[in-house]
Amino acid sequence: MDLTKKIKQLTEELHNEMISNRRHLHQYPEVSYKEFKTTAFIKSKLDELGIPYKSPLETGCIGIINGDKKSDRVIALRADIDALAMTEEGSFKKDFFSKNEGAAHCCGHDAHTSNLLGVAKILMELKSEIEGTVLLVFQPGEEKLPGGGKLLCDTGFLQSKKV
Repeated sequence: MDLTKKIKQLTEELHNEMISNRRHLHQYPEVSYKEFKTTAFIKSKLDELGIPYKSPLETGCIGIINGDKKSDRVIALRADIDALAMTEEGSFKKDFFSKNEGAAHCCGHDAHTSNLLGVAKILMELKSEIEGTVLLVFQPGEEKLPGGGKLLCDTGFLQSKKV
């Protein structure tokens, strides 16, 4: 099977899991720099996939996939993991509303995180095709200054990986 067809097949197989992950994250949002349970959820998913990770900051983490084809190439894929400091309102999909008062994923970060976890699973299935390293950056604190991206860069971790 060619690579494109394989990716499409794997994506279709992940559909329900990704929806489940997004709904879980949507129900349990955490605001910037308080994403402790979100980080634990992400790490548990990376553990299930056998993906090692580093935690340069107190929340968030970076999964590391070393492809089977050795190379100095490094690519980083990023998802923001924090929620907005607001209360979710409305009647649409109340079953999946935030259960954490004063925090809501109304900006799509739950979908971003679920998508990156799905990509992680696909990449592990295709590890023999990967040349170099893929970093999966689950970034905290995107909604608050100073941004989590800046703080993450300030740790030097990404620079040490030549990103």
